[in-house]
Amino acid sequence: MTAQTIPEKTAVERPPAATVGPIAWIRGNLFNTWYNALITVAIAWALISWLPGLIDWAFVDAVWGRAAPEACKAAEGACWAFIREKYRLILFGTYPYEEQWRPLASILIFVTLVAASGYRKFWSRKLVYVWVAALLLICLLMWGGVFGLPLVETRLWGGLMITLVLSVFGCGIAFPIAVLLALGRRSNLPIIKALSVTYIELIRGVPLVTLLFMASVMIPLFLPEGLNINKLLRAQIAIIMFAAAYLAEVVRGGLQAIPKGQYEAADALGLGYWQKMRLIILPQALKISIPSTVNSFLSTLKDTSLVVIIGIFDLMLATRAALNDAPWRTYFAEAYVFAALVYFVFCFAISRYSQWLERYLGRGAHR
Repeated sequence: MTAQTIPEKTAVERPPAATVGPIAWIRGNLFNTWYNALITVAIAWALISWLPGLIDWAFVDAVWGRAAPEACKAAEGACWAFIREKYRLILFGTYPYEEQWRPLASILIFVTLVAASGYRKFWSRKLVYVWVAALLLICLLMWGGVFGLPLVETRLWGGLMITLVLSVFGCGIAFPIAVLLALGRRSNLPIIKALSVTYIELIRGVPLVTLLFMASVMIPLFLPEGLNINKLLRAQIAIIMFAAAYLAEVVRGGLQAIPKGQYEAADALGLGYWQKMRLIILPQALKISIPSTVNSFLSTLKDTSLVVIIGIFDLMLATRAALNDAPWRTYFAEAYVFAALVYFVFCFAISRYSQWLERYLGRGAHR
């Protein structure tokens, strides 16, 4: 027998750099067509032209820390001393100065609770009790009147806390209403379907400004004499109604994307209507509609700035109020950049969480 010759190991061939890696990504996404290449060059030119000046204005030549308005006038960059001087008004509105630790604690509780609720290991019945206890604590902190805390009326609330309350409660309460509206619109019962369609199309057919105006100005005219509903509560109801109508169409899109075979399989198992929806149809529909649902949540968060028209001191109105101080009136760019950063932080966090949730829930869908 002749010994078999062992072939020599050949070097591993690597694919060309133009087909994989950063160069391939740049060619495939930035220079794949002539107009994309033109846009890429234009954006690169704009960044090269404007970015150094922006960095100088925002960081190098900026005035930081505590400083007088005269120091900002003498500087060539941004006056971040304005934010240092007015951040309490922007974040807490007209809440009493000595008691502003209370809305700060409420914001921290709110953000921590929402963040913790995003992790599946906390998804249990205990989380409901934690939410109830936390909301009671927040109400206790914000209103006061007990345990030695001075009473603070809602007309003095403002800033970031108002924005968080309106958006979180608006989306949280609107979502289950939206699910019922979506199911009602697809119902075979004519009355239920007609009521759902009428509500959705009526609310979607008017801007949020109109609903806020109606809630603030028109509703009190129809109330009995001596009965008054808190203005913040009226605005919250308007936002809930508006968000529910839009979310209902998002959920309905998810329901329509479910294959007919899923409904037939549920019927073959002998499940009732609500069992079928709760155990089989809705989990799939809600997972499909995550991107659109998050988009509606982000829109609701940003739309809360419209409550300025009815005099509620949200983050944007508090920012405008900070500019009413004559010595600081010219630093509106810094004020709105700071407000934009606050909105960006929350919107970016929600967006990144939605992407993680899509990957988490779809782990077994792709092989």
